[in-house]
Amino acid sequence: MAAPTPKPVVILKPTKQVKGLFTIIRDKQTSREDFIFYSDRIIRLLVEEGLSCLPFSETTVTTPTGCTYNGVEFASKICGVSIVRAGESMEAGLRAVCKQIKIGKILIQRDEETAKPKLLYSKLPSDIATRHVLLLDPMLATGGTVAQAVSVLLERGVKEENIIFINLLAAPEGIKFFQDLYPQVTIVTGEIDSNLNEKKYIVPGIGDFGDRYFGTEH
Repeated sequence: MAAPTPKPVVILKPTKQVKGLFTIIRDKQTSREDFIFYSDRIIRLLVEEGLSCLPFSETTVTTPTGCTYNGVEFASKICGVSIVRAGESMEAGLRAVCKQIKIGKILIQRDEETAKPKLLYSKLPSDIATRHVLLLDPMLATGGTVAQAVSVLLERGVKEENIIFINLLAAPEGIKFFQDLYPQVTIVTGEIDSNLNEKKYIVPGIGDFGDRYFGTEH
């Protein structure tokens, strides 16, 4: 049986505004205050893009003029799941557009002996198997961490096709690795960079997003 064709990667439309926002947060001279402010703007755009990937159903409402309007509404329940720590930076953007949304957390760290991602902690909504999941992590580099997170969601009964992975930057190597494992997960990203360097950092990249956002740079 042939493997399923991966879903196409959704990339933010490269408008001058989006390019300008990325220019600011990529600049190593950008202050932490500005890095947070402009990253939050990009994150909100990405969340809106991710929400557009959800299923909708048709509905009709009555306007204040007494007329009917044929519109749409979300066809399923949703929740967010952030990959701790950097993914937590995206929670505010999700809450800003999804009122009272449930958000779970998954903590994964690289095992120093095996160099493979290891699950340390997860706390997820009890009914997550019935929801579409917006999985949050700013960077898709090698793809190992998010792949581990998706395996946790699948173990909890979430359908692969009901997962939308939202990130700011992605490397081609990470996209391929991840899609080879989970082709039915939708990837929503801001920009796709050139490649990974010998240290597995995205280039030209943005540095360590979590350190820059939370002020823990060395």
